[in-house]
Amino acid sequence: MTPVERLALAPPRAVEPVAGRARIRLEPEDFEVIEDLGFEAAGQGPHLLLRVRKRNANTGWVARELARSIGVRDLDVGYAGLKDRHAVTTQWFTVPARGRSGETRTPTDWAGVQGEGYEVIEAHAHNRKLPRGALAGNTFKILLRDFEGDAAMLDRRVNEIARTGVPNYFGPQRFGRELSNLRRAETGRGGQGFVWSAMRGLLFNAVLAERIQGGSWVELKVGERANLDGRNSTFVVDAVDETIHSRLAMLDIHPTGPLFGTGEGGVGGDIAALESEVLARFPEFVDPLQEARLEPARRPLRVAVRDLSLEWLEPARTARLSFRLRPGSFATAVLRELLDVENAAGHSEDEHD
Repeated sequence: MTPVERLALAPPRAVEPVAGRARIRLEPEDFEVIEDLGFEAAGQGPHLLLRVRKRNANTGWVARELARSIGVRDLDVGYAGLKDRHAVTTQWFTVPARGRSGETRTPTDWAGVQGEGYEVIEAHAHNRKLPRGALAGNTFKILLRDFEGDAAMLDRRVNEIARTGVPNYFGPQRFGRELSNLRRAETGRGGQGFVWSAMRGLLFNAVLAERIQGGSWVELKVGERANLDGRNSTFVVDAVDETIHSRLAMLDIHPTGPLFGTGEGGVGGDIAALESEVLARFPEFVDPLQEARLEPARRPLRVAVRDLSLEWLEPARTARLSFRLRPGSFATAVLRELLDVENAAGHSEDEHD
């Protein structure tokens, strides 16, 4: 593997070795995702908030089907985040209560509406279109089949990462099938949106990998920015004291890495020097991102894995892994710290915003 391929597909783990290997996604029902908005429907307003269960269908296609059913533009349908196609997922959409024809639909009209691969299971009046990113997190229920390895070790590792969290790597799906998004950037055929996102994701993974190898990915240094768990807020660390150590241990705060952009990165000291050195290794991504003049941002290097449990359905053979992640984090980041996985569906084209 090239350095870029390694950072996208197989970056260094926090702990080696893993407990074994297993197969996932043999059936869509083996991989379940449940979206949590973190708020209730308003109960009134010009939109309808729909809870949709889908199977073997991607989010964009379902959104277009909902738009077509009521006769509105695709852009009039809102959703908080993308969810896997090769899975059974439950997520929320908004649609205008009034279609282009002037017909108004009520929540009752949407009850039980279904199409190929999806079904509306709840509908409520709401006051606004659902924007991207407006969710509290995602719950995953993943069936691990044909496990081979040390079952007792897998149980221990589950308990460990519940206490420590896992590296918050961008998963392979961020980089496109066969790294197509990064290939476009390297050949000068990059574009907006997902290609820039892939480049920034690769640079973030590079910094996180460097800090894992240096043993500092769960430490905070003077001059860097700490993230408040579950929020996008950060603050500059001006002293590392017992309070900082305690909050780190409690998964209340996390070190951060760069989502590269033009301008001040918001960090100083040793961390600023480390990040500059790492980023300088990848001019093929840094240079076009500088030309794009994107706003710099920070992303936590670590993600807390909440409500984590492992249930053995067949002793030392088949198990169900359940956990909850903040939005924007990848289930693959959790799985790869536990075991090697054979993904029967290949890399998913979606991620869990």
